[in-house]
Amino acid sequence: MPYFHVVFTLPSELRAIARYNPAAVYSLLARLGAATLLEVAATPRHLGAQPAITTVLHTWSRDLSYHVHLHCIVSAGGLSADGASWIRSRRADYLFPIRVLGALFRGKMMNALDRGLRDGTLRLPDDAADMFTRVRDRLHRTRWLVYAKKPFAGAEQVYAYLGRYTHRVGISNHRIESLDAEGRVTFRTKNGDHCTLAAADFLGRFVQHVLPRGFVKIRHYGLYAAGNVQTRLAVARALIEPRRKDARVTAPPSPGTWPEMLVALCDVDVGVCTRCGCQAVVRRPLHEPSASWPVTPDTS
Repeated sequence: MPYFHVVFTLPSELRAIARYNPAAVYSLLARLGAATLLEVAATPRHLGAQPAITTVLHTWSRDLSYHVHLHCIVSAGGLSADGASWIRSRRADYLFPIRVLGALFRGKMMNALDRGLRDGTLRLPDDAADMFTRVRDRLHRTRWLVYAKKPFAGAEQVYAYLGRYTHRVGISNHRIESLDAEGRVTFRTKNGDHCTLAAADFLGRFVQHVLPRGFVKIRHYGLYAAGNVQTRLAVARALIEPRRKDARVTAPPSPGTWPEMLVALCDVDVGVCTRCGCQAVVRRPLHEPSASWPVTPDTS
């Protein structure tokens, strides 16, 4: 089954609210991003069905700036409301209109933030208490950024792409180039560019991407929601399975051992020393002593 890759980005004007209420705002982003997709998908003119959705939260850009956005993997089709048929996306290269997604997501997010700040579930420092009021009207008139595109080479590539980030922090060791005598950290960003920061600034950028304790960054909605796994998702799979057989789709290759999976998903090779690059020592059990070996009796 093909999938589309959709990204919802939180406008920069709302980052202060996210910094002060990370768990609440991150949860709103995941829930309302999925709700936007489900609502548009349920509209007959767009799809008229319930798709399967997996969301992954990201908070960083390549230079470790605070850039809150939500990656969504959305099935290119869904189960009809009566559960009788699987409805495919009308076009292989098109999911939903991004302007419709952006406008609907904007309305849902702004209403939720406004309600949260009024009832006290969301808070801001005293010196920024009126910040949301100042930017609210402008944000309602601004087009919110939504990215929607068919995966480059199928769902497996998107899952592999997200898999490189789901269990990582904002930056990996191999991107850090140097730490000089003056305490400046240089690391790779994008397209061969580099960024140099004072050590304190580097740590400041790094720690802002530590998620709240217990926060779940990967969530499932629609047919992938927990309440649908044994019911509607099972029906959808049964409807899709004959098409798979007719198309003679081959099964994906075995993922291999866990070190091989770690290399494929996270680009981390546990068999190589991170300091010198040498191969790790291979441990093998010692051979059992031969029966012909002389045994010295214990005379103590």
